[in-house]
Amino acid sequence: MPRIALATYDPGPKPSKDRDLPVLVEALRAAGAEAVAVPWDDEGTDWGAYDLVVIRSTWDYSWRAAEFVAWAERVGKATRLANPVQVVRWNTDKRYLGELAAAGVPVVPTRYLAAGDPVDLPDDHEYVVKPTSGAGARFAARYTPDEHDTAVRQLERMHAEGFTAMVQPYLTNVDVTGERALLFFGGRYVHASRKGAVLARGTAYDDDKVSHPDLEPWTATPAELSVAERALAAVPDAPELLYARVDLVDGPDGGPCVMELELVEPNLFLDLHPGSLAVVVDAVLAAAVGRTEG
Repeated sequence: MPRIALATYDPGPKPSKDRDLPVLVEALRAAGAEAVAVPWDDEGTDWGAYDLVVIRSTWDYSWRAAEFVAWAERVGKATRLANPVQVVRWNTDKRYLGELAAAGVPVVPTRYLAAGDPVDLPDDHEYVVKPTSGAGARFAARYTPDEHDTAVRQLERMHAEGFTAMVQPYLTNVDVTGERALLFFGGRYVHASRKGAVLARGTAYDDDKVSHPDLEPWTATPAELSVAERALAAVPDAPELLYARVDLVDGPDGGPCVMELELVEPNLFLDLHPGSLAVVVDAVLAAAVGRTEG
C-alpha cells in the first residue's frame, strides 16, 4: 500500500479554499493508498515516511518563497517529491517567462524591475504590475498611464518587502475571451477551464481579489493545445512533471499566449471536471508505486 502525502497549507480558523483536496484524498484511499493531507510547514511531519509527496495547495508559499524552496529541497532528499524540487525552484520565480520567450514560446511580454532599477512604466497603454513570486493575484494591479504615481508607490512597497516586480501590457482580449487553464497529468492533457478577467480597473494591488471569476468548463482549441505543449516542452526536466497547468490568454493578434505555467500548486478544478478524477488518481498512484518498486 503506497503512502502518499498531499502537501497543503494551514488555513487557520478559516475553511480551506482547496475543494479538490478532500475529494482527492478520498479517491486515493478508495484506490488502495494510504493518503493524508498535511500542511507543508508542519514541523512534526516525517516526509521521508511517505513514498510520494505531492505538492497540492501550498497557497501561502508565495510570501515565503525562500522558505518553501528550502522545504522542497529537504523533502526531495527524503523521498520523491512531485513536482521535483528543480521544477519548484524554477517555477516559483516568474522570470521563467523570459526563458520561454527565448525558446520561441508565445508569452505575455514581460519586463522585470528589481529594487534599484530605473522605474520605466508605459505611457501609452494599460499595464499590469505584479511580483515575480505571487499567487491568486496578490500584489497585482492594472494601471492606466495617468496612474503612474500609484504604480510607483506599489513598486516601492514591493521592493521594500523584497519582491522583484513584473510589468506586462494589459491584454484587453482577456476582457472578452477570458483566461484558459489547460491541465496535464502524467504527461497527458486532462481538461481545460475558462475564467473571466481578474484585474478590474481601479482595484488596489493589496485588495483581496477573486482568483477564478466566472469559472466554467472549456474545450481547448488546437491552437491552445499547441502552445501549451510547446511551453511544457521548454520546461527544464519536463519529463519528470507529474502535473502541470498552462494558463493562456489571447494576445493582440488573437492567438493564445502563456500568462503563467502552474507547476507547483495549481488548482485542478476537479469539481468542474469530475470525470478527470480517475486519470489524476491513476497518475499519482503510478508515481508513488514507481518509488516503492524502485
